[in-house]
Amino acid sequence: MYPRLRDLRNDKQWSQTTVAEMLGMSQTGYSKYETGENDIPTAVLLQLADIYHTSTDYLLGRTNNPAPPAP
Repeated sequence: MYPRLRDLRNDKQWSQTTVAEMLGMSQTGYSKYETGENDIPTAVLLQLADIYHTSTDYLLGRTNNPAPPAP
């Protein structure tokens, strides 16, 4: 899951600081999510899925399809 977060961020050419600001947290805190040092709370996981327009299943590695679920 953690490399997927980094790859999605890099695809958008965003810095960790940019994503951290979107989440209302510090860059250091976000960095710990990308490295797997800290577990990602469910609320943050949902926010990340919205930010990257993907599903939580994709972020968690349960699917390789990055398309968000149909409404």
